[in-house]
Amino acid sequence: MQSGKEITGEGLRKIILLLGGARSGKSFFAQELAKKKDRVLFVATAEAGDEDMRQRIEKHKQSRPSAWRTLETTTWVGDHIEAAFDKEALVIIDCITLLVSNIFCRYNETEFASISDEALEKEVMTEIRELQECLVNVSASFIIVSNEVGLGLVPDNRMGRLYRDILGRANQMLAQSADEVYFMAAGIPLRIKPGTCIQDIL
Repeated sequence: MQSGKEITGEGLRKIILLLGGARSGKSFFAQELAKKKDRVLFVATAEAGDEDMRQRIEKHKQSRPSAWRTLETTTWVGDHIEAAFDKEALVIIDCITLLVSNIFCRYNETEFASISDEALEKEVMTEIRELQECLVNVSASFIIVSNEVGLGLVPDNRMGRLYRDILGRANQMLAQSADEVYFMAAGIPLRIKPGTCIQDIL
């Protein structure tokens, strides 16, 4: 496993994407890497929809160093980062999973039934493209956290299938923008970008 110094590349501006399942160690690893930076902006996309979520958010807050600045935003993340940025060395976005969920939750059950798959995907892709522009415009390193939700069973309902597919496409777009991509498994980061070139395999 590589050290945090090797991954973050001291003195270098990097975009790092961390993927993995639930409780795979993504957020913990992101925070461990970030502790090596003096100034950090933590971007939280979670929304306290119920008491359980409120407690989870509070627990996450307590786990972060008090010196970090926190930006809470449920959508239009790229625009909000550019507006709030104050020359931090590193920006953590935790996480894309909830960002996509927040877009889905704009619609009640009746509205969701009437919106087309293409229209909903367009909304998410617009959000991700805006974030990609932010990655170019903001002079900081980024660590972006997202879930890989495509490894299990096919969801038995339209919302679940659509969420899986659209989040997967969002992850692909961000992986293209990232300098490095890691897949977290049982708390261990496995580097998948840069990796073996396809020309070396064929």
